[in-house]
Amino acid sequence: MAAVDTPNRLKIGLPKGSLQEATFRYLKRAGFTFSVSARSYFPSTDDEEIQGLLIRAQEIASYVADGIFDIGLTGKDWTLETGADVVEVADLRYARQTLHPIRWVLAVPDDSPVQTPADLEGKRVATELVNLTRKYLAERNISADVEFSWGATEVKTPLLVDAIVEATETGSSLRANKLRVIDTMLTSTTRLIANKASWADPWKRQKIEHLLALLQGAINAEGQVGLKMNVPQARIDDLIAVLPAMKIPTLAPLYNSQWAAAEIIVAENIVRDLIPNLKSAGAQDIIEYPLNKVIP
Repeated sequence: MAAVDTPNRLKIGLPKGSLQEATFRYLKRAGFTFSVSARSYFPSTDDEEIQGLLIRAQEIASYVADGIFDIGLTGKDWTLETGADVVEVADLRYARQTLHPIRWVLAVPDDSPVQTPADLEGKRVATELVNLTRKYLAERNISADVEFSWGATEVKTPLLVDAIVEATETGSSLRANKLRVIDTMLTSTTRLIANKASWADPWKRQKIEHLLALLQGAINAEGQVGLKMNVPQARIDDLIAVLPAMKIPTLAPLYNSQWAAAEIIVAENIVRDLIPNLKSAGAQDIIEYPLNKVIP
């Protein structure tokens, strides 16, 4: 295993492609700004203790295992596919577009006679996830020809192959290509992984843990906003009654003892319905503000 050098610098593998935009966005909210030109693979950052390299998510786990990177951000799917021996530091939950997992699904054309995975006996399957697909089929005693797909996998059925195994987050691409899911093979989210030697190094582990705390805080803040308001002391119970379940506001008395200041964090998508109810419960001077990080 190659040595991981420069003890006071953390080398991080960053996913290029579909995960790049979300990863850079959360890192920026966490306080780590990465910027990269269109043709560069070496992003600059405002933290001199971090050195990043953009590379395909499919390759990151192997390079982390080999010590080329100290840590990496990549999907659980690719760690499993490559069999990389790494430390899984945290499940960061996010995918390409949402905070929902992606699914690797077994799909066939809408008009295909294939109804179950067993119907693929003797058939051809295209996927980028070759090793896990072969394992999935072998566990079910299904003999099928699994071939590697270099891309545009959805368009290969039925002319080139009988079925595909492809990643989907919303299902829109599958529907657009008139494909039908017959099974979900795997669900996956982005993970922070570490080289074993780097994780055992005190300075690097502390740096990783600090970065992780801030990054998780940024992800926790996704879709959340803060609300501040003033409320008469006599109407505090009315205010609490209209708040979402299990949401208790922070309260502080104002200089005028007949009023209190209240503050709460809620999901952004309920604010348009919540604010009129807060007004009806006596709240005034309501301020909504965005959140960069929510750290427990």
